[in-house]
Amino acid sequence: MPLYEHVYLARQDVSAQQVEDLTKQFTTVIEGLGGKVTKNEYWGVKSLNFRIRKNRKAHFTLLNVDAPSAALTEVERQQRINEDVLRYLTVRVDELEEGPSAMMRKVERDRERDERGGFGGGGGGRFGDRDRGDRFGGDRGDRPPRRDRDDDRGERRSRDDGDAPSRAVEE
Repeated sequence: MPLYEHVYLARQDVSAQQVEDLTKQFTTVIEGLGGKVTKNEYWGVKSLNFRIRKNRKAHFTLLNVDAPSAALTEVERQQRINEDVLRYLTVRVDELEEGPSAMMRKVERDRERDERGGFGGGGGGRFGDRDRGDRFGGDRGDRPPRRDRDDDRGERRSRDDGDAPSRAVEE
């Protein structure tokens, strides 16, 4: 039988329990039509890059499926009808990935990074203990004294210095 990776997004305002019930419902449909779900991963609530039906976040779930195409066609039909499902994507693959998916590995890696103390493991805030001056190779020294504005533009003259032509008509 063909192998598929199926991801669906559920609305942000449904509970995690309702998402789990949806997953069980879709798994039952697949198994009823002669297939099996080999892996089921709930990725959690994630931000969307753009709004989908007024939702800025969604529950993400991955299903690795070994089933005939008719089973996935039926699951997709039910997801189109269900108002809690925002989007879905099914991709046929040559072989199913063993172990955690890339999204789950990313979550574990982020968790380890937080335990170590941020980027680079140096602690001391998000970018380590460096202050702004160290970023460019050490202390940049003091700033030179500020110049007066008049030094740059020359001296300003008022209009009634007498250099401008007079508009008065002589009689």
